[in-house]
Amino acid sequence: MNSQLDTELQTETVTMDVFRSDVLEGLNNSPKKLFSKYFYDKTGDKIFQQIMNMPEYYLTHCELDIFKNKTKELADSILSNDIPFDLIELGAGDAMKSSYLLKHLVDKGVDFTYMPIDISGNILSVLNEKFRDELPSLKIISLEGDYFDMLDKATSISKRRKVVLFLGGNIGNMDLEESNHFCRELSRKLSPGDLLLIGFDLKKNPHTILNAYNDAAGITASFNLNLLVRINRELNADFDVSRFQHYQTYDPVSGACKSYLVSLAKQHVHIGSTVVKFEENELIDMEVSQKFSQEDISKLAKDSSFHILNEIKDSKSWFVDSVWQVV
Repeated sequence: MNSQLDTELQTETVTMDVFRSDVLEGLNNSPKKLFSKYFYDKTGDKIFQQIMNMPEYYLTHCELDIFKNKTKELADSILSNDIPFDLIELGAGDAMKSSYLLKHLVDKGVDFTYMPIDISGNILSVLNEKFRDELPSLKIISLEGDYFDMLDKATSISKRRKVVLFLGGNIGNMDLEESNHFCRELSRKLSPGDLLLIGFDLKKNPHTILNAYNDAAGITASFNLNLLVRINRELNADFDVSRFQHYQTYDPVSGACKSYLVSLAKQHVHIGSTVVKFEENELIDMEVSQKFSQEDISKLAKDSSFHILNEIKDSKSWFVDSVWQVV
């Protein structure tokens, strides 16, 4: 077997072992939990594209408003005296929003390299094709894997100034303790003067928020249930998806918007040779989508050794892209 293929197969095996370990660990917790980073297989990618196009899902429209209509302000916030830099996007997805910034920077002749990081190799392939056609002069290095592993790789590839994008309100996919740890770790891995452009979904009318995650067409429900389908396919499991139901909550005081799957019956699920028992009405914690006040954002920046340089809101002031500098 040729060594490159051998290495690829080993990497795939390691990734599958981690997936299996995370699933079994999560389902042995109380309450049971699955990790939202595993939503994004090929089908999950497609369903999430549908979610972003839903009229109820305001997040994409709000941040797109910023990137489309305030592109120059965004660019001016991250440029520093013509110093070359690496623009690293955590969880790049299809880069629909960041593409406006990338095009602006390329058109201005700015010296930078775009480094999209994503756990989905499929979406990175799509991204590479897209920019080969749309922005052929863009320097791009795609990095497939977890955020911090790939951030380490990016800093080993290049010693240039770093500007990190963390968009889409993805910081909200962690509870407050996790987001604190995440931002502190980001700060630790970056150098003084490096920048973080981070998107926050702001607290607003609770009905607006709940509707975004509990759409009438059931697209968000199918997104959550697809993870069970993926576990069936990749880990030799036998989830009966029809015996689980999507449930969404939002607490306007804490800002926690949480999604669950509810077991509709007492049942046993096999994952390979492991049996996982479910009681009727038992929950699987699937995802949190935290919403923030201005005070929450200021505290998070300060606690993780960042200084807020600028804050750019959409036209409704429902969403903010905050520009932070490592102290």
